[in-house]
Amino acid sequence: MQTNFDQLLSANGIRMGTAQRRRLAWLSERLGRAAVHQPGSVPARDHGVIVLAEPPSGPAAEMLYRSLRTDCVVVVPFGENPAFDFLKSKLTDFGTIGPSADGPHEMWWGGLTWRPIAPEAGSRSKAPLRVVSCYPRSRGDDHADALREKLAEFRIACDIEPIDTADGEQMRASEISAFMLRMWETHPEPLLFIAADATLSEPPLLPSSLDCDVALHKWNRWEMSTRTLYLGRAVAAEALLRSWHHIASAYPAVWDGYLLDQAWSLTSSQMALDTVWLPRSYHAPAEDVGTPRHTTVVHNLPGDNSDLGPDAEFGVAMRAARRASRSGGRDAMIVIQSQAASNDAITVIMRDIAASDAREMAASIEAVTGAFTADCGGFGRLELALCPWQDDIRAAKSAAKRANNRIIEIAPWQTLPADLFRTVGQSRDAGSVVVMAGQFG
Repeated sequence: MQTNFDQLLSANGIRMGTAQRRRLAWLSERLGRAAVHQPGSVPARDHGVIVLAEPPSGPAAEMLYRSLRTDCVVVVPFGENPAFDFLKSKLTDFGTIGPSADGPHEMWWGGLTWRPIAPEAGSRSKAPLRVVSCYPRSRGDDHADALREKLAEFRIACDIEPIDTADGEQMRASEISAFMLRMWETHPEPLLFIAADATLSEPPLLPSSLDCDVALHKWNRWEMSTRTLYLGRAVAAEALLRSWHHIASAYPAVWDGYLLDQAWSLTSSQMALDTVWLPRSYHAPAEDVGTPRHTTVVHNLPGDNSDLGPDAEFGVAMRAARRASRSGGRDAMIVIQSQAASNDAITVIMRDIAASDAREMAASIEAVTGAFTADCGGFGRLELALCPWQDDIRAAKSAAKRANNRIIEIAPWQTLPADLFRTVGQSRDAGSVVVMAGQFG
């Protein structure tokens, strides 16, 4: 099967990393044969996994959407490209896998409904799982009784503890993440954090059945919620947890969802973080109970936006990107460490991506990462940012200058010299921005 997937991807000019190919095979085992979608065609009935390498036009996206069966998924191997955002908005996003040196793209996968992938009703998870939760000590010992009782009924191991908090009955992100780190170091199983004031309608089996690094819900499709958070036992999951705790400790006044968002962005740029976006049933407000909507984890929440962070405009710059489950223009899409014994870093800003051909943009990303891997020019780290708008370019430049990074600005259609990083590294003007203009052999 692995050889067949390699042939399929190679024949269509698609590069995927190891974790991404593993997810593709996982989907195919459950849903059926994988095939690369040809523009204008209708997927065959035996295609359970539809790989979409070209962004469809509006009418083509509508035609594809109407032709999809409920028991298939769409995989976008170039998920960092905003040209795919419209189709993504019509589908339910299931997961995202970050880039790596061997597959320098974000892979997105989604479909119409979770049902074909979710565990069957009444089944028991074969994977070990421990539910953990914490709450302010000032709320009293009975605060988590409903959650404890349901976990005991479902015979799921748990650790639910009161913790000391700096803000009375409110927990800071640093306090939650510190508790999670302690649980991570204490127990060998994957962890599922559930807010202590939640209750369960059924056993929460989906996260542990997906073989992912992290699973969480995006409230209103853009803000990452910390109320249901699954962490597998992979290195990438631990990196996310430690990054979240580090950022939360540095910025205690910022709300927990945004801090987790930033930790997710940082971690997924540095390693192939396999993320699953949990359905609404794992983040159901209490008012959903008794309605036709299926629920698993029921939170003590209103059904509107009042649970969002304290400043409704705080995260507006990255909302469009998060709704499409990708990094935004102000994030580094991929960070690659070199073997050079150097702390010097270089930022490559790829501009004009909204006006570029999808294959052209993908090839440019591969050219940049490939050139750095072949000859880093003495730089210890490469940061690649995709910037569709001038505001994004300015923000990326500002961040790079604050970090004392060298800066190269390119467009996707430009051909880069093989010794690009060596040439820039030997330049004496360390504060300059190298703007690539024209074609280079």
